Amino acid sequence: MVQTPAKKETETLLIELPKSIGLLVTQEQFAALAAANRDLRLERTAQGELIVNPPTGWETGRRNRSLTGQLDRWYEEHVDLGEAFDSSTGFILPNGATRSPDASWVSGERWQALTAEQKGTFANICPDFVVELRSSSDRLGSLQAKMREYIDNGAVLGWLIDPQQRRVEIYRPGLAVEVLENPTELSGEAVLPGFVLNLRRVWD
Repeated sequence: MVQTPAKKETETLLIELPKSIGLLVTQEQFAALAAANRDLRLERTAQGELIVNPPTGWETGRRNRSLTGQLDRWYEEHVDLGEAFDSSTGFILPNGATRSPDASWVSGERWQALTAEQKGTFANICPDFVVELRSSSDRLGSLQAKMREYIDNGAVLGWLIDPQQRRVEIYRPGLAVEVLENPTELSGEAVLPGFVLNLRRVWD
C-alpha cells in the first residue's frame, strides 16, 4: 500500500498501487485501480495522470444528494429520453480522459448507439449534460478546465455550481460561459426538457 501525497486543502488518502504502475496510467491500469479501490472516486486525465478525489464533507454530500435526487425525479418521468447517472459513474471521453461528473445524463439515441463493449465498465462517451458541484477543497480553475473539457468532448450543456459564492457557470458549445449570481433555479433547456433544478435546496 502506497501513500499518495495530498493536494492542498485535501486530506491524504491511501490507495492500492501495483508495482508495475508508474506516474502515468493506461486505461487498462486505471480500470484495475478503480476495481481495487472502490471506496475512492478516481479520475484519469487525457495524458494518463491519476487523480484521487477524497470523500466529500457532509455539506457537499447533502447538496449533491439534493442535486441527484432532483435529476432522478425528472428522469423517472422521462425514462424514454435517455439515461441519468450519479457521481460514482466514470466516462471515457473522446480525448482519452476518464471523468466522473457529480451528475450527468446521456440522450437515449447516443446511449443506444453504443455497443456492449463501448458501454463496458466506463462507457466510451461524453454525457450530453454534466454537473460539477464545487466543494470547499476544489480549486475553481481546475473545475472550469474540466467543464471546458466536457464541452470540447461532446457535452451540450454543463453547470458548474459554486455554493461558496452562490454562483453558477453555464457552459454550452460555441458560446461564452454564462454566469448567474445567486440564482434560485436552473433550466435544463432543450437538453433536458421540463427539468428545473431548485437551487434553494442546494444553497441552504
